[in-house]
Amino acid sequence: VRKPTLELLTLARRIGDPVAVALGAGAEATASVLGEHGAVKVLTADAPEFTNYLVVPKVDALQAAFDAVGPAAVLVVSSAEGKEIAARLALRVGSGIITDATDLEAGEQGPVATQAAFAASYTTKSRVSKGV
Repeated sequence: VRKPTLELLTLARRIGDPVAVALGAGAEATASVLGEHGAVKVLTADAPEFTNYLVVPKVDALQAAFDAVGPAAVLVVSSAEGKEIAARLALRVGSGIITDATDLEAGEQGPVATQAAFAASYTTKSRVSKGV
């Protein structure tokens, strides 16, 4: 499990009880590590297409998890693949999306993300106005 994934669990604990999703070969072993780092529940799925860097099967799996859990937010690692997965999932579930957040906190109307702007000269606080 990569460090950014564990950092997301830390942020997720600020807004609720984190449910993580582990996809691909070794998902069960990954689930135990995620549990040790704060995930109260880990949903797993293993299919050959997860190892081939295909985005759509991962989005399908995350949408199934989203539908099952009804989360307050969906946090995805800020990589090129992660951003594509997050954008596709947001479109499917009718939600807004915030990328490249540097912090997360609970707000009265839902989670509030902090982002750096203009080469970190400014910071902004944002929340999605629709969805999670």
